[in-house]
Amino acid sequence: MNWLGPPSSLRRYLIYGGMGPIIALNLWVLQQVYLYFEYLITILAIAAILAFLLNYLVDRLERLSLRRGRAILVVLVLTVISLGILGFLGLPIAIDQAKQLLERLPELADTSNKSLQTLAALGRRYRLPIDVDEVTADFILQLKGVATQLPGVAFTTLGRFVDTALILVLAVYMLFYGGSLWRGMMGLLPPPLGTVISQSLRLNIQGFFTAQLVLGGFMFMTLLPFMGLLGVDFGFLFALIIGIAQLIPVIGATLGIGLVFLLVILQNFWLAIKIALIAIILQQIKDNILAPKLLGDMIGLNPLWQFIALLIGGRVAGLLGVFLAIPLAATFKSTVQTMQQRQTP
Repeated sequence: MNWLGPPSSLRRYLIYGGMGPIIALNLWVLQQVYLYFEYLITILAIAAILAFLLNYLVDRLERLSLRRGRAILVVLVLTVISLGILGFLGLPIAIDQAKQLLERLPELADTSNKSLQTLAALGRRYRLPIDVDEVTADFILQLKGVATQLPGVAFTTLGRFVDTALILVLAVYMLFYGGSLWRGMMGLLPPPLGTVISQSLRLNIQGFFTAQLVLGGFMFMTLLPFMGLLGVDFGFLFALIIGIAQLIPVIGATLGIGLVFLLVILQNFWLAIKIALIAIILQQIKDNILAPKLLGDMIGLNPLWQFIALLIGGRVAGLLGVFLAIPLAATFKSTVQTMQQRQTP
């Protein structure tokens, strides 16, 4: 009989088994903390992400022998000019088309019976395991419900402008003073762990969100000409929806394409099919050619683990958790691997 305790392999399994409830409890506590401070955490997190992205440009200018204060001012001026140009050129078009779309939703829903009947006929022909008639009827009902909520959209939009201004101000302060605060926070951790987490988190957040912005811009810019050539109503808005949806990791582009398909189908069934096929082809180019070059092996997560991270992030912190799930999971993985390598003799 072994009086020295369980074998090392069994002891390891017992430790792993005991970690499960502890991790679940910690996730539940994190969720409760997030729900209590949701607004504050969301504003700070978005400002921190923006500061991380702008700090990448600041670091580049510092390498060109420019002092940090001046580098920050240059980056801020360029950012304001770029956002001003984009806002002046694209924002009025997007707002106008969104307003027209919301106002015409009841009309489009009532006059789209032919397209929806074609979709229902295809569903019956190929014996799809869903009731297409019921789905389309529910979709029309939801669209009409959205149109009735238009008066509240203006107040919500005003609140978003206030939040945006607050985020920009916080991001500027983080650029000037966030470095010392960040080093102080990381200094609370054991020296090797704090350094590893700091470097890994910075690289993952900068690289991941920079890549997502570039990929989203690619989807928007390449879809826009096809929307014009095919004569799609609200084409600018639909291309923008797919581009913005790309910011949601893994499933964002698919969700955006699906939503646009359902909206275009109200105009013309076969036009919706064409737009969906073009968007899917561009998505494949993005995922198989552009994304590997931009991200490389930076994330290093199995696609299944990425999806699981999205589910956990969404459950703990909603949409913010979805955005941060993959870079945080990649940071956790790279931190564990680095610490294991340091411990290996």
